[in-house]
Amino acid sequence: VALVIALQVGALMALAALLRLDALASLLSAPVLHGFIGGAALAIALGQLPKLLGSALPGSTLLDWLQALPLAAAPQALAAGFGLGALALLLLLRRWSPKPWARLAPLAVVLLAIATVALLPSTAGLKLTGTVRLQDGLNFVPAWSAPAALWVAALPASALMALVAYVEGLAVAQALAARRGERVQPRSELLGLAAANVVAGVVGGQPVTGGLARSGVAFEAGARTRWAGAFTALAFVALVALASPLLALLPHPVLAAVVIVAVLPLVEPATFVRAWRYSRSEGLLMAGVALLVLTVGVELALLVGVAVSVALLLQRTARPHWAEVGRLPGSEVFRNVRRFEVERRPGLLMLRIDEGLCFTNARWLQDVLWAETARQPEARQLVLMMGGVNDIDLSGLEALHQFATDWRIQGGRLHLCELKGPVADRLQAAGLADWLPGQVYRSAMDAWKALDA
Repeated sequence: VALVIALQVGALMALAALLRLDALASLLSAPVLHGFIGGAALAIALGQLPKLLGSALPGSTLLDWLQALPLAAAPQALAAGFGLGALALLLLLRRWSPKPWARLAPLAVVLLAIATVALLPSTAGLKLTGTVRLQDGLNFVPAWSAPAALWVAALPASALMALVAYVEGLAVAQALAARRGERVQPRSELLGLAAANVVAGVVGGQPVTGGLARSGVAFEAGARTRWAGAFTALAFVALVALASPLLALLPHPVLAAVVIVAVLPLVEPATFVRAWRYSRSEGLLMAGVALLVLTVGVELALLVGVAVSVALLLQRTARPHWAEVGRLPGSEVFRNVRRFEVERRPGLLMLRIDEGLCFTNARWLQDVLWAETARQPEARQLVLMMGGVNDIDLSGLEALHQFATDWRIQGGRLHLCELKGPVADRLQAAGLADWLPGQVYRSAMDAWKALDA
């Protein structure tokens, strides 16, 4: 089943890359990305704590662990000693060693742990890695021998896994790239994951994605390019072939300590504080995604995060920013009347729209225009500054058309200024001159001079 799903995930990802569905990566907003990374890093660190102490808790979320806590085995003294000792040593080496040597700290701690276990008379209560043999990985049933019914039954699971693997892997890649000022190419990530899953399905592997714990360890070790993964794989094969008896002595608590130290730097409280100060809604979204990752898992957290991001976007476009403007004395600059001391003219109302006009805000546009003209009944000339409008869809066009027609009946004239080229071309093609009662001016100053005169 694992091989079938790996092949299907690879095929679905390759198909998505051909259809350029990597554009959906733009739905992974900054709050969702940071919330996912922070929550996942905390979840991984918390999940390693039982292993660090020589205990075990089933499940993958905080709720699972809390429910299983009453039934968990008591910590083992020997295992806890190894785990806590390794954790303390890693933190000390990371804090006080010169930076190039600090990257070797995990390797030094692992070798020290193996040597210590080899000298112990007894390892009762200490879980070890155990023997790993290369030939064990070659004994598998090929995926193409699976019956057709299995391929059909596994497809829904493969589709969900492909989606989650891509989003999760991309989130990890973007988070680590941001720490180095690098850029990620979503389509290349998609193709890389597709190839990795196809190869895994052929050679007997599991479905593949980018893991936060493994990526965090490589990042902290100083990995710079994708060759780091290739060298890791080659080194691992060499170690299994030549040093399997030594690897068998590696304690699980020490591995848990390495993972905890690697992922904790990815939790950045300052990012959550900055998001809260900048935007309450996005700060809450970031914290909510992190909490969902901790409590219910990655899949639902990412799904909810993307859905809320889209909802916030729709909310912003449904009620975009606008302002009444006037001229700064002695200049050709126009600013918000609520923020600056500006000149205004009786009978002339100038409004600036700072968002594209589309179906989500077409009704809002008419409400604002009617409310402002009612608030200033002496105004007979209305100028809309359109410098911030990058697009007008058919709903926005009809809203403008309807207002211009109805206000003309009431004796008012609607004018436009600062239209961008593509927007102006589309309006002209839609017969703007036939229904606009006023003029189209190149700039707000041109409109001011003409209508003031």
